[in-house]
Amino acid sequence: MRLATVQTAGGLRAAVWCRTASDELWIDLSEASRVLRLGSLETSLRAILAQEGPGLATPRQIVAELKGESLPDEISSWPVNGARLAPPIPDPGVLIDFYAFEEHVRRARGRRGLDIVPEWFEYPVYYRSNQRALLGNGATVFFPAGEQLMDYELELAAVLGAPIESPSAEEAEAAIAGYCLFNDWSARGIQAEVMKVGLGPAKGKDFGSSLGPHLVTPDELGPLAELRLQARINGETWSENTPGAMAWSWGEMLAFAGDGVRFEAGDIFGSGTVGGGCGLEQDRFLSEGDTVELDGGPALGVLTGTVGQRSTQSSDPGRVG
Repeated sequence: MRLATVQTAGGLRAAVWCRTASDELWIDLSEASRVLRLGSLETSLRAILAQEGPGLATPRQIVAELKGESLPDEISSWPVNGARLAPPIPDPGVLIDFYAFEEHVRRARGRRGLDIVPEWFEYPVYYRSNQRALLGNGATVFFPAGEQLMDYELELAAVLGAPIESPSAEEAEAAIAGYCLFNDWSARGIQAEVMKVGLGPAKGKDFGSSLGPHLVTPDELGPLAELRLQARINGETWSENTPGAMAWSWGEMLAFAGDGVRFEAGDIFGSGTVGGGCGLEQDRFLSEGDTVELDGGPALGVLTGTVGQRSTQSSDPGRVG
């Protein structure tokens, strides 16, 4: 099952993908639950996850009842290929990014003349990013002023469908509602400088992250190790790899992050960059106007973002895409 947050003239609406009698559509979940008398779903996907849990029984029932059928007039819908999508979860309580791929760590640190520290092999480390700077599919990202080493990162993200607190790895994995593509835009110049302090990426990361284009449940996505992720810059392939090479499982990473900490439904966790999944590893960087596409295959879709020209940046660059 695929879920999305659609931007409409009236605001953001949670939607589910369905092949009806006429077309492939994003169907308004709140309206569909009411019209089909399946209860009362909220209008935001984060709230629906809190209502439903990772099983998402009501959205599944909506798809089952509307598949191949004519859509009732009372239910709003949007063409799959024409809808404007916000991040699937535009308002997470937490945005965490792990550092789980040895190939990326080794190559990125090697560019700075550094080896992998032994502790990397012991702990699935992470940092907390800016959950208020999420961008949806097709959005423009504006890097910090003066940054010359503008970069993308090819990642997968997991979204929780239930609260966890000090979970086992098995409990944490079972709480995942779905996955989507994640582009952790990176300002490598300022990042390299501030990380000399030894604390974190600071202004190298907190200006924007792209998420989407939609959320895919684990049953539809299949084995993660079989996925092929690709990054294209202006149509040219720069990166291609699999998320199956993580040093830890999703359950292990979430259990580490959740030790003594409570996370809620809708919280987002990035995998870290797949091997070769950024320009830094190749000594290639982005320019203003570049279009970056992260491609996760038929189910995950393509997440697109454009590097903005800072001379045209407004005070409100449209954080939800």
